[in-house]
Amino acid sequence: MKTTIATLALAGSLASALAAVATPAAADDAMEKCYGVALKGQNDCAAGAGTTCAGTSKIDYQQNVFKLVPKGTCLSMKTPAGHGMLEQGMAPA
Repeated sequence: MKTTIATLALAGSLASALAAVATPAAADDAMEKCYGVALKGQNDCAAGAGTTCAGTSKIDYQQNVFKLVPKGTCLSMKTPAGHGMLEQGMAPA
């Protein structure tokens, strides 16, 4: 009986781990990096120079940091600094 419970618990843990790993991949397919649209401190990870990771942008609409947005919406996003960009832009002076 104890072996059956332990086996079921292990199987449940493994299934949960596999589901957690699979979910971000599906979500990533529907999202794209959009540069120049993040507000100060609200950028996503792997940002440009002067930032280390998520939430480290120094100014609103910083051109070298990205925010993940639904695929196909980036170029239509308008900000006071211009439209969103699919490629990293120049850092503001």
